[in-house]
Amino acid sequence: MYKPLSVFIGLRYTRARRRDQFISFMSLSSMIGLMLGVAVLITVLSVMNGFDRELKQRILGMVSQSTIHATEPVQNWRKLVQIAEASPGVTAAAPMSQVQGMLTANGQVNGAVITGIAPEFEAKVSILPDFMTQGQMSDLTDGSYGIVLGQQLADVLGVRMGDSVTLVLPEATLSAAGVIPRFKRFNVVGVFKVGAEVDGILAYVHYADAGRLLRIGDRVQGLRLKVDDLFAVRATNERLLATLPPYFYASDWTQTQGSLFNAIKMEKAMMSLLLLLIVAVAAFNIVSSLVMVVNDKKSDIAILRTLGATPGMIQRIFLVQGTAVGLGGTIAGVGLGILLSLTVSDIAAGYERLMNVRLFDAYFVNYLPTQLDWFDVTWVGLTAFILSFLATIYPARQAGRIQPAEALRHE
Repeated sequence: MYKPLSVFIGLRYTRARRRDQFISFMSLSSMIGLMLGVAVLITVLSVMNGFDRELKQRILGMVSQSTIHATEPVQNWRKLVQIAEASPGVTAAAPMSQVQGMLTANGQVNGAVITGIAPEFEAKVSILPDFMTQGQMSDLTDGSYGIVLGQQLADVLGVRMGDSVTLVLPEATLSAAGVIPRFKRFNVVGVFKVGAEVDGILAYVHYADAGRLLRIGDRVQGLRLKVDDLFAVRATNERLLATLPPYFYASDWTQTQGSLFNAIKMEKAMMSLLLLLIVAVAAFNIVSSLVMVVNDKKSDIAILRTLGATPGMIQRIFLVQGTAVGLGGTIAGVGLGILLSLTVSDIAAGYERLMNVRLFDAYFVNYLPTQLDWFDVTWVGLTAFILSFLATIYPARQAGRIQPAEALRHE
């Protein structure tokens, strides 16, 4: 009988007497603070998860997860592809050659990394074919000197499909006119848009055309690999290299993009800690509001004690009250956090359009990505509720220690 009565009285005490609305305001502010802390923590974690996802899917879908290089050009690369794909941990392999240079068109110049690929193999190791906005990868053919540009790179150069760009190679040739750089004109046969920084630096040509630029014929510099486990890529490389001649060596995404991935992990951990402290502060605001309620209800507590209520019952009353505030704030915060996580990308995009600004061009993805992780939602909600419950223990124990005679003496 006493426990249901404790719950009823505790819920009734969530509002102070009409003459002391300040206490009600303190309880409400504690709940709102807890709600905002939980919502912001869930939203920030979702954004960090989004950046982590974009790194794995978009950036590592475009750049090589692993690359097998050779100290001399590879002639029979098709056999090398078969050997690589038979190695444990390797999902697919494709030939590649790479050259860095300057692309120029319409008086504009931009640096670029030009990768020679075999279009029929590229879809196995790259997401590039899925993000073509103009043309298609099969338009890259041997001897056509076609080139596929990233959307940002094409915009900088002011070109579109059918236009020409000139590649300036970082080497010079000796002629009757003196030392001049090497030039080669390419026709734009496609444009891709991944929505990341690679759109502004990558371009693709047929591997045979790249071989002519590098003066290696139809040979290639190495293989691009797609692996089963990104975090076991070094072990995968070691197994494959053990089956190849000693002039092969490997590099992987941890050397080119690993610092970015580690930065995201560290930022997520630090942001989680800092925002959890905000949640903790909001949760322990319940202590001050409950202490004020206990002082406001001393006479009521004394009357309950004279009617037979035990100290344990009094403690349960205030535990119920504090828990109700904490549970309400946590549930509202989780709901708001889920809503923000699902809409913050659209909100940011709408703000960019409204204000005509680009907020994320400086990052490796040019929009605000989010990914709601239900594990994050669960642990944030449970942590907030536990902290708010712990915050009620001290005021509840103080309420249970109130002596009826002492409390009524001042009434």
